[in-house]
Amino acid sequence: MGEEKNIIIVAGEASGDMHGANLVKEMLKLKPALKFYGIGGVKLKETGVEILGDASRMAVVGFSEVFSKFAFLLKTMDKMKKALDSYRPALLILIDYPGFNLALAKAAKKKGIKVFYYISPQVWAWRKGRINQIKKIVDRMAVVLPFEVDTYASKGFLVDYVGHPLVDMVKISVSKEEARKNLGLSGNKTTIGLLPGSRLKEISSLLPEMMRAAEILQRNIKDIQFVLPKADTLDEKVVTEIISGFDVKVKIVTGHTYEAVSCCDFAIVTSGTATLETGLLGVPMIIIYKVSLLSYLIGRLVVRVNNIGLVNIIAGKTIVPEFIQKDANGKRIAAETLAILNSERYAEIKKELTAISAKLGSPGAAARAAKIACEMI
Repeated sequence: MGEEKNIIIVAGEASGDMHGANLVKEMLKLKPALKFYGIGGVKLKETGVEILGDASRMAVVGFSEVFSKFAFLLKTMDKMKKALDSYRPALLILIDYPGFNLALAKAAKKKGIKVFYYISPQVWAWRKGRINQIKKIVDRMAVVLPFEVDTYASKGFLVDYVGHPLVDMVKISVSKEEARKNLGLSGNKTTIGLLPGSRLKEISSLLPEMMRAAEILQRNIKDIQFVLPKADTLDEKVVTEIISGFDVKVKIVTGHTYEAVSCCDFAIVTSGTATLETGLLGVPMIIIYKVSLLSYLIGRLVVRVNNIGLVNIIAGKTIVPEFIQKDANGKRIAAETLAILNSERYAEIKKELTAISAKLGSPGAAARAAKIACEMI
C-alpha cells in the first residue's frame, strides 16, 4: 500500500475543481495510501478529498470583485495556513487561482513544505514579472499550454509541459442527432447553446444579454431552440429566474454538458474554460465577457494579450468574435450570430476549431502531472 501521507490541494474555481479531481484520481492510482485535504468543490469531494473550504465561495470575477470577498478570503487563508501546520502535508498542490495560491505557496515554502503548481497562472497575459516570485516559492510547475514553457524559460524557470487535460475530457460518443434526442430536443431545429459561466456574478450580468439575443434570434430564425448546460456550482433557481423574464423557452441541462454543447449549431459563451471545451467540440461561437468598470480599467492597464478567449489565444489569432463590456449586449450578439450562421464564415470557423486540438498535446495530461507530483513526495 505504501506509506500514508497527507496532501493539501487548492482549487478555487469550478474548472480547477474538475482538473484537480482528475489529478487526485491519477495520483491515487500511483500511491493509493495518500490522504487529500483542501479547497475544492463537488468533484474533488467525490474523489475522497476532505474539503476544508468551498470553491464555489472563492470564485471572483475581475480585479475589483476581490475587494468584496477580501474578508472571507483572508479568513480562508488563515485557515489554510493553520492546515499546513496541523496536517504537515508531504506536498501542497495548487491549481491556477494565483492571488490566493501564490500567497499560500509562500507560507508553505517558509514551513519547508514542497509546492507543486498544476495549471499555471496566466503570467503570459499580465504581470510577467511574477515569474521571479514563482521561481522562489514553487518547486515544480506543470503547464498546459505549449507557449508557456518559453514564457517561463525566458525568466530562467524550467517548467514541465504536460498537455491540456481537456483533450482527455472533452469527448462525445453520440452523434448530434442522438444527443438532441437524449436531451429531449428537436432533431431538426437550429440549436443555440447558451453558456453563461459558473459564477453568480457572470450569470447575473451575462445571461440577461444572452436572453435578449435569444429573443431576437427567435424572431429571425423560424425553427430554433435553445439549450443551457448548467455548471454544477450553480443553483438552478438563479438561472430559471432570469430566463423567466424573457419570452424564450430554454432547455436547462445538468450533468451532460458536453452532450448539450455538441448538439448545438452555434454557442454564445462566457469567456473561460467553456470556450476551449466548446472549441474542442467543434461548435462555432461568440465569446462574451463583462466585469465592473474598475476591473475593466485596471485590466486595460495590465493585461498584455490581444484576445480574452482561450480558443483565440491558443490559435494565436481571432478565429471567433469576442464582445466585451458594453459590446456584450443582446443586439450585437444576435446580429453577429445571424451573420455567421448565414455566411461562409461558419465553415471557416469550424475548420479553424479542428486545428485547436492538435495544438494541445496528446491525451494523458492528468496522468503526467500526477507522475510529477508523486515523484515530489
